[in-house]
Amino acid sequence: MLASAASNQTGAAVGALAFPVIGPAGVVAVRQWVAAAVLLAVGRPRPRTFAGGRWRPVLALAAVFATMNLSLYTAVDRVGLGLAVTLEFLGPLAVALAGTRRRVDLGCALGAAAGVVTLTRPQPASDFLGLGLALLAACCWASYILLNRSIGRSLPGVEGSAAAAGLSGLLFVPIGAVALVHDPPTARALACAGAAGVLSSAVPFLADLLALRRVPARLFGVFMSVNPVLAAAAGLLVLGETLGWTQWLGILAIVTANAVTLATRPPDRESPPRRASRAGRAATPGRRATPGGG
Repeated sequence: MLASAASNQTGAAVGALAFPVIGPAGVVAVRQWVAAAVLLAVGRPRPRTFAGGRWRPVLALAAVFATMNLSLYTAVDRVGLGLAVTLEFLGPLAVALAGTRRRVDLGCALGAAAGVVTLTRPQPASDFLGLGLALLAACCWASYILLNRSIGRSLPGVEGSAAAAGLSGLLFVPIGAVALVHDPPTARALACAGAAGVLSSAVPFLADLLALRRVPARLFGVFMSVNPVLAAAAGLLVLGETLGWTQWLGILAIVTANAVTLATRPPDRESPPRRASRAGRAATPGRRATPGGG
């Protein structure tokens, strides 16, 4: 689990090194193509299994996957990796808090809100576009979780997620072509973007599959709270981004809120086989619960 999270955030930081050459759109395009190639090879979706209305959630997931990564990487370019990933992490927290009336969840929501205010510190000089894109990525991550759950119930294995990754890669063909023609890539930039696809999609996907065979899905979900901290660390070590003590407090508040919410959440009432199936679906790319991706 630690390798998965560290790889995901390191990949995002390495991908950001290519921003000055090909921009966030170019990096995301290359990452989507690499991720699509890997996940199609692993998932091997069969078109005949997508009968009836099964294509609709797959198409929706492809659009969400593409939007999530583009908005996140653009936010990283504008406000930094640690802040962008922490705000994106509000998506899974919102899913966990939705529909609950427990006092502990209300307290966690208030703690997360305080963390957001501490992190963003709205003022005239704030990059509101970057903050808004990070929150858009959070909405996409929440949608990603719900769509993956729906797809997992109607399609076998990870075929639905693999098909969505392939379609998402196709969506980025014109975007990537324009970005790479406008800003011709260097070999180093392409290597960084390709590394982001491997480190932020392929490696976490396989590592999550192995981890979920050994630990409960609940523990896996709680451990995801380490992602914003690792994102801040990767931003410091790879990109030279520094955070003040108030921003670290904001990250701590959001991480704590997520961990407490997931750790104290009542267990799902489902049979062991069903739980095992859902655990397998939790390993789909992007966690991303994916990951982007981060």
